Amino acid sequence: MAQFDVFNGDADGICALQQLRLAEPRETTLVTGVKRDIGLLGRVEAGRGDEVTVLDVSLDKNRTALDRLLAAGARVRYFDHHFPGEVPQHPGLETHIETLPDKGTSLLVDDYLGGAQRAWAVVGTFGDNFDSAARRAAEPLGLSEAALAALRELGICLNYNGYGAHIEDLHFAPDELYRRLHPYADPLAFIHEDDTLAVLREGFAEDMARARAVAPELAGERHGLWVLPAEAWARRASGVWANELAQAEPGRATALLTRLPGGGFLVSVRAPLARPTGADELCRRFPSGGGRRAAAGINRLADEDYSDFVRAFIAAF
Repeated sequence: MAQFDVFNGDADGICALQQLRLAEPRETTLVTGVKRDIGLLGRVEAGRGDEVTVLDVSLDKNRTALDRLLAAGARVRYFDHHFPGEVPQHPGLETHIETLPDKGTSLLVDDYLGGAQRAWAVVGTFGDNFDSAARRAAEPLGLSEAALAALRELGICLNYNGYGAHIEDLHFAPDELYRRLHPYADPLAFIHEDDTLAVLREGFAEDMARARAVAPELAGERHGLWVLPAEAWARRASGVWANELAQAEPGRATALLTRLPGGGFLVSVRAPLARPTGADELCRRFPSGGGRRAAAGINRLADEDYSDFVRAFIAAF
């Protein structure tokens, strides 16, 4: 029997898997990629008797591959918080899918495990920009403010590492990053004993300093839009900087467009934290767009669609 773990390469996907495999240890084939590489199920070849666990990857974007695996007799367990579309009804499919605006996949796995690995759920939730939800989840742990701040920094840096057009843009490949985390049941021990966070912290500081120097194309009370150059540092910084901008102005929607080397833009959208809905609907209006209510993106917005996107962004929020 073959077993596969298919997971998003961001903080939420990695921390969701970390929780699950600490609670349910097993040897599996890891299938992952950069955060925007979401068609991951298409890489899996599994059949009768095989088991596939999917974490933080849109069912709607992987429907064809999911149907193929189920038809081949594989059993699939699915944890996710992105827009799923119609969820198939199949005896081989077990779903844990919710689309609440402040509940990510790490918290869905935390529910499934009854809080058994709560500290890692907190890390993943901070990384997904759900600060209030992360703090609520952490309350039973009785952590100091300094410890909470350390978990928040770890979550943000893990999330930062997931952004890029290719694995080569990242400091660590997501499967390598997961393997570095996996020996540690306590994320605070990982922070103190492993040098991974130091590497990410340094890269984060350099990339974010460059991003913060970029002037907005649109800056108003309700909308902010920035365009970053076609550079690896910009691709790495794009998602976490969008989160930072959203936190700084809770009443304002944020759009961050990063130019792609071959033309077009990689787009990150954050709905206002005060009204965290609508980002997914906006992005799904454009080819390769998707995500969740509070935060979504477009993998490639064509140059000729830029003006249409700006108009739709303003109208949506």
